Amino acid sequence: MVTTLDHEAVFEQAWTSAGATTADLPPVRVNDVLHERYVVSPPFEYTGAQLWDMEVRKAKAPDVFIPTVVLPGAEKFPSVWRGQVEEFTRVSEQRLWTDRARTALIIEHVRLDHENRRAFFVGDERFEAPDGRVFTAGTGQPIFHVEHSVGGSEQDPLNLWRIVNLTDQRDPALAAAFDELAHDPYLRVFIEVHLREVLGRELVRR
Repeated sequence: MVTTLDHEAVFEQAWTSAGATTADLPPVRVNDVLHERYVVSPPFEYTGAQLWDMEVRKAKAPDVFIPTVVLPGAEKFPSVWRGQVEEFTRVSEQRLWTDRARTALIIEHVRLDHENRRAFFVGDERFEAPDGRVFTAGTGQPIFHVEHSVGGSEQDPLNLWRIVNLTDQRDPALAAAFDELAHDPYLRVFIEVHLREVLGRELVRR
């Protein structure tokens, strides 16, 4: 069980390890995509603060904001605060990256850096919850770590996403799954959910 963790260090060490399957998705200029690919009513442009609000909500309720991947019933355990940094663990049943017909239990130790708008999700094989329950990660895909963050300027924010899968050697099937995501011309599903459910906008894809 992980009790103390340097999330960023764990992520970066995995990112540079030999054999890992990594994906650094292209930065998404959210407002440009909104203008080019959607009819938004009433009209809207994201600020950096609003995009970070989406990231925080998504981290705490992944089944709400990523319904295409995370099944209902995700659990978030109590947060620990260290200044502007919030840490907690979440457990959820998720569709596999390369086989959406199958699912597995995913354990993620989460770090939200509210000052710098960076979120790290460190996968784990086992987690003992404060109430004594013990969770074991499912099989079918490697443990993975994720970084989501908000870059760019306050008026022109970027949605940033890196992921590292802990493989012994690069997995072409995993790499292809993230390459497909990288070429999606629309916003990520979690941004669409935030726009509709939190910000009250109607969206029509062009």
